[in-house]
Amino acid sequence: MSDPGLSELLPNDTASDAATEEPSCCGKPAGRPRAADMEARMENLLHTAGCLFLEKGYGKVSLEMIAREAHVAVRTIYVKFGGKAGLFNAVVEQRRAAYFSTMPALETDMRPLSTILGEFGLLFLQLVTTPAAIRLHRMVVAEAATQPELAETFYKVGPGQTRDMLSTFFSRPDIAPLFRAELTPSILALHLLNCLLEDQMSRLLFTPQTQADVVRLRAKVALSLDLFLRGTLRQPHVA
Repeated sequence: MSDPGLSELLPNDTASDAATEEPSCCGKPAGRPRAADMEARMENLLHTAGCLFLEKGYGKVSLEMIAREAHVAVRTIYVKFGGKAGLFNAVVEQRRAAYFSTMPALETDMRPLSTILGEFGLLFLQLVTTPAAIRLHRMVVAEAATQPELAETFYKVGPGQTRDMLSTFFSRPDIAPLFRAELTPSILALHLLNCLLEDQMSRLLFTPQTQADVVRLRAKVALSLDLFLRGTLRQPHVA
């Protein structure tokens, strides 16, 4: 699976200059932009913001700069996203959703445990090992001290949301009894992610390279899951 990157998640076509005008909230329905046009404008806004964040860094990008490049009014960003942190939130969330949208909901997926975790693990590694995702993570780490809302927003919509999703899965009445009683759902979620990520922080020190191919990622997921299940299941895990 190739890496679309934050800058390639959305269409490259830009909105027209007329899009800089704010639609009237009280205008007649016939005069309002069509739903498809509004959606295209928002997609272009997220695409533009993602490009600028990765290129210049969160702290050096202003709402005025984003609005100018995306051909929208600054007020549009405030109305739709509440400000720069909310816009960044939406960019990361869309990136994450693009990978996990093809996976059945963990709350209701009734396939074998190894199948569910194997599919999750592959999608997760495909996401976090993309050069764009690594650059994004490096940016957050570098600017966390001076831009605390950046780190908070990134964690909430990225790692935090993934941990919550896994904790809910490990809390399922049919899943929880499979694991050792002393291991809480939150511990299981964290341990699984650590097995999959390995030396993630070390990777952030180096320039992102080409993403690993699916065959290599599948092998890595299989090894990581074997390590995870051997240490957490009530019954011994046989590979």
